[in-house]
Amino acid sequence: MSLDRNLFTLTVVPNESDPTVQDLVLPSGTVYYHKQREGGTSYRINLFDPMSQSMLASATAPHSSSKHKTIELYNPSQAIEFRSTGTLTFRWCFNWEEHKFEWKREECYLVRKPDPAVLVAITKDPPGRLKTSTIQILDYNLNRHVSSIPFDIADRKGLEITILTTLLTLQDLNAANQGPLEPVTLSLPVQPEAPPTPPPRPAPKTGIDRIAEMHALRYEPNEVTINEEGSVEDYGEYAEGLLADDAMLFITVRSASPADVPRVLQVVEHVTRLRHKRAGTRSEELHQYVVYDTQPAASQRIKLDGPPSNAYRPPSSLTVHLSKIPMPELRPRPIPQKDRPSGPLPNTTSMPMPRLPRSPPAPAPPLGRHSMVSGTGAPLLPTQQHPTAAKTGSFWGRSRK
Repeated sequence: MSLDRNLFTLTVVPNESDPTVQDLVLPSGTVYYHKQREGGTSYRINLFDPMSQSMLASATAPHSSSKHKTIELYNPSQAIEFRSTGTLTFRWCFNWEEHKFEWKREECYLVRKPDPAVLVAITKDPPGRLKTSTIQILDYNLNRHVSSIPFDIADRKGLEITILTTLLTLQDLNAANQGPLEPVTLSLPVQPEAPPTPPPRPAPKTGIDRIAEMHALRYEPNEVTINEEGSVEDYGEYAEGLLADDAMLFITVRSASPADVPRVLQVVEHVTRLRHKRAGTRSEELHQYVVYDTQPAASQRIKLDGPPSNAYRPPSSLTVHLSKIPMPELRPRPIPQKDRPSGPLPNTTSMPMPRLPRSPPAPAPPLGRHSMVSGTGAPLLPTQQHPTAAKTGSFWGRSRK
């Protein structure tokens, strides 16, 4: 398979000043990684960052031709086993997170059984030589989403360093197989080579180091997510350390679940106390903007004997923005009168009307000066007419004359 120069490509070239060092350079000539092989009876290579000279990864084994090598990443520390699994074919495997990767000669695949494997890296040897010179990472295959098995790789940078380190060990394996044979002392009986003991796992981190480790794999450097792991003081120390950076203008403290909403308020209070304690009167004022959400009602049925529909419900999520500068877009805005939600009206058609008790009829009121009576003193009926109506017109109306 030919290489595409438009993709991420590295070329392995010897270092001009140190013969034990090889440089992995971009097509533009910029050095991207340093690979150094240490001397001694055992096999060990180190991968460095050229800018900070910090060690990124190392590979160790009893010999360069061993069938089992241990890859160790740093910051954070992680041990990976890289072993040969092919009997009649060239096949080396390692595991990263929940996925299995496999080198087959010049190509590295992500194994997706029973689905076909996906090509993630490729190397090209110069004609007539068995020495790797060009390496290419196929980012578009790692970024795509497959419906059967999604590529949920959290640490892409760690995977890139692991792929390069394993390939560099295979380069040294090819050089050892093509070079002069190492002197071997035979003894009877010949004991099979025992696999080396993997290095011990690093001790789990605690306190603020554990909080920083949980947030290191996320892509939001200014967000602090509060969950059940860790204390309020540790979260407060971590958040205050973010605000101590001059380049950090604001941070966001949010809850991971409804049970963590009270802890968000405690962490914000602890951050404010720490800044005032450490800076004193020179402490910079923090603007606080609160965003919360409540859970919707589970049922819309009105219960006459239940709590009212507008009863208080604690928020299901809480987000507090701590900013060194004013943020007008986060200020609360008044809700117009027409947009304010109103409570549900009771369904009067489904409510039975109360039956009132029957009472005796009320007595007739006494006759007054406005009572309609006849000349004999008896009340007038609706069809009768007052004797004076013929002269003055209607009893209630004006005179017709």
